[in-house]
Amino acid sequence: MRIVLGYRGTNVGKVLLELAVEHAKAFAGEVAILTSLPGGDHTSKDQIMEAEKNLETAKQFLDKFGIKNETHLLIRGNTPGEDIVAFAKETSCYEIIIGVKSRSKVGKMLFGSTAQYVILKANCPVVSVK
Repeated sequence: MRIVLGYRGTNVGKVLLELAVEHAKAFAGEVAILTSLPGGDHTSKDQIMEAEKNLETAKQFLDKFGIKNETHLLIRGNTPGEDIVAFAKETSCYEIIIGVKSRSKVGKMLFGSTAQYVILKANCPVVSVK
């Protein structure tokens, strides 16, 4: 069973990793740790290096618990929500685990909501962590 973990390495990152460990152990699964960046002029070399560092930290965390995992840094010109949903579909995943960030209605309207997009568009269960 494949679990896709939408990961940015921010404040809820440790909780996401702990939940991924629990689910992978419970269902004898493997975890695909995914970070999405927009690419082009919107992504700097520093952002890519930081994303790679965060993915490596997450990989080491899962390795420590003996969880089979792989990292994916997607820079395909999509929004993070689009990338997560497309990747989950492409890899026939069983579940998506993502973090949610509280935003006002205006904030969601202006900036969108990755979690909202994933929850509405994914073709598999989505677990959200606050």
